[in-house]
Amino acid sequence: MAESHLQKEEHLDVLTKTGEKTGVSKPRRLVHRDGDYHRAVHVWIYSESTQELLLQKRADCKASWPGRWDISSAGHISAGESSLLTARRELHEELGIELPKDAFELLFPFLYQCVLNNGTYIDNEIDDVYLVTTMGPIPMEAFTLQDSEVSSVKYLHWKDYKHILEQGDEQYVPYDLTGQYGQLFIILEKRYKENMEAHSVTLQKKLNRYAPIHMEPELTGLSEADKEALPHILRAATVLDEIFYIQVWYSNPMLRDWLKECSNASGLDRLKWMYYSINKSPWSCLDENEAFLSTADSPLKLLEESTKPVAGWKGIEYRVAFPLVKPPGANFYPPDMDKKEFELWKGNLSASELEAATGFFSVIRRQDDTLSSVMTDQTGSKQSSDPDCLTIVPFSKEYESLLKKAAEHLFHAAELCDSSSLKKLLKTKADAFLSNNYYESDIAWMELDSKLDVTIGPYETYEDTLFGYKATFEAFVGIRDDVATSQVKLFGDHLQDLEQNLPMDSIYKSKDVVAAPIRVIQLIYNAGDVKGPQTIAFNLPNDERIVNERGTSMVLLKNVSAAKFKHILQPIADVCIKEDQKEFIDFESFYTHTICHECCHGIGPHTITLPSGDKSTVRLELQELHSALEEAKADIVGLWALKFLIDQELLPKSFLKSMYVSFLAGCFRSIRFGLQESHGKGQALQFNWLYEKGAFLMHSDGTFSVDFTKVEESVESLSKEVLTIQAKGDKASAKLLLQQYAQMTQPLHIALEKLERIQVPVDIAPIFGVAEKLLEKIH
Repeated sequence: MAESHLQKEEHLDVLTKTGEKTGVSKPRRLVHRDGDYHRAVHVWIYSESTQELLLQKRADCKASWPGRWDISSAGHISAGESSLLTARRELHEELGIELPKDAFELLFPFLYQCVLNNGTYIDNEIDDVYLVTTMGPIPMEAFTLQDSEVSSVKYLHWKDYKHILEQGDEQYVPYDLTGQYGQLFIILEKRYKENMEAHSVTLQKKLNRYAPIHMEPELTGLSEADKEALPHILRAATVLDEIFYIQVWYSNPMLRDWLKECSNASGLDRLKWMYYSINKSPWSCLDENEAFLSTADSPLKLLEESTKPVAGWKGIEYRVAFPLVKPPGANFYPPDMDKKEFELWKGNLSASELEAATGFFSVIRRQDDTLSSVMTDQTGSKQSSDPDCLTIVPFSKEYESLLKKAAEHLFHAAELCDSSSLKKLLKTKADAFLSNNYYESDIAWMELDSKLDVTIGPYETYEDTLFGYKATFEAFVGIRDDVATSQVKLFGDHLQDLEQNLPMDSIYKSKDVVAAPIRVIQLIYNAGDVKGPQTIAFNLPNDERIVNERGTSMVLLKNVSAAKFKHILQPIADVCIKEDQKEFIDFESFYTHTICHECCHGIGPHTITLPSGDKSTVRLELQELHSALEEAKADIVGLWALKFLIDQELLPKSFLKSMYVSFLAGCFRSIRFGLQESHGKGQALQFNWLYEKGAFLMHSDGTFSVDFTKVEESVESLSKEVLTIQAKGDKASAKLLLQQYAQMTQPLHIALEKLERIQVPVDIAPIFGVAEKLLEKIH
């Protein structure tokens, strides 16, 4: 680690034991004197072809472990600096290797504690452990060693190094492999041990959870003008698909192109590409976002000038890295930014800057992540022009070239179509892509009255599990089903009535809920944030200004709903529902609750008044917990609302038992999405609450039924609990509720195990044949 005595003025951030910044920084010598917790980086260079790790021998002048073999490169993270930039800088300064950020794979954080030099040097470090995977060893002649830090380097097979550490060889810096650091060797062994056949079997099982379904509605209802415009709208949607890949992770598009290019090389490569295409990332949506690929599956990049030149050697060839754990902030924030850093930074922002920083349509970046911005001066002190300072970048700038391309297609489509409301939507949405102001286009979307139905833009915030602030781009293109749309008008017309009768204190109820227009479509194509489980409906916009002024609109995808009922819910009911209640499972109940679910996104708390008297929103107060709780609210309040409408004789009484039993079967469907996914987590909360209250019963044969004498009261009590938490913006209570109930309990485990055994699909994988043919017409 860089520990020159000349660096006396280097300050380190003082952390809590759990790794959060305290807001205090101290000189490094005082940090080690006092035993303060602080951050550092460990960088390992691994040669894939030889299975060797690069080790460095620490200089004899080091304050800690002088003259011992240690990590490839390491260093303290100076106050205000970022982990990733520190890792890159230390590698460059100590070994003379300059690598871009996509070479660094964050494996895990590691708490390192030791006391040296008769108690005068106390090291309480929280280390970010990175792995750089090269195809072969870097020649010894390529290294430029920093004399004050490193005396020599060597490669050693990882198994030999592991054995040395286990034996406690005093020539090496000790690490306890029974603890956290043992993960390094577990990861390397697992990554290169699994054979092609086993990997193929695993991926095929994962693929089998999706039922391929053709979505090919007739276009006969469209005018000739709309048919001319449609290919350009679809092409704009494919551009947003490109943006979404970037939003998930910055190396994601490169990984996608690599997997596609290699997809015909072998059966395994084909399976990798097919499953990646469903998830749109290397993390599996149905497995708690567990990585189903590793950096060993990633593309190769060659850097010819990353070290000093060596005759006959072409340069470093490395694997483009992605983290094993899906980044909670996706690619909306710097990959090494934590919540505390963001909170400390935003505390110094103006009101308008704060709104932009926490708004839907921006990303947070570091002002300069180049190595040249943080180097070492002649005295050995690190000099910085504050390169790690966070900054706000609007979507219109971050994705400028792609958004311009999408806007061109929308402008062209607007010229061709003959529906005035569709023309307005396409033009305003194209303008929004360029201006980053989506207000007018969202209003135009709500007012859309066209046979060709288009939803396109940044909307949902599920990918941002760090805060739930940032919106992902998506697109849904379909044909309006006029008959089905007329049938659901009832729900939009009674939103205010539902709001006034919600099971929560009247003080929290809104007096001016606007009826939500509902459109039912037959889906032609979707793109962007439509990975993994497919949505059957959505309620937009999410902008609280519009929700308060105009309410929301909802779109139901009827052909998607019908496919899920036929291929998933009905088989689930056959296995999981008690025989005497199977007769209550029907599509109308399933579909009607979907409508009510979307309606209920538009009622209940949105803009709220905090105990301090300040105005805020539920989303801002609940942050990363908002999505799961909001999905649970829409579900359970939707069930309450159906009962209310039945009592008002607006829906037939025959729905009563069917809606509860269909909802019970639907619980198992949604929970199979995983408890990291908002819908799955919200559904687990509801099932476990209703099961605890005795509204849901499990029988000796592993089937389930509804206790109709208890379900109504249980639904109402949970509705009140969730609505009240939202109304108060009570994040602590939201966290407690989810921790207590959003769990994989024994009854759920039994049901899901049965479904796994008989291989009921978890979801559908739509195939858009009609759209693909239309897309061939333009490029």
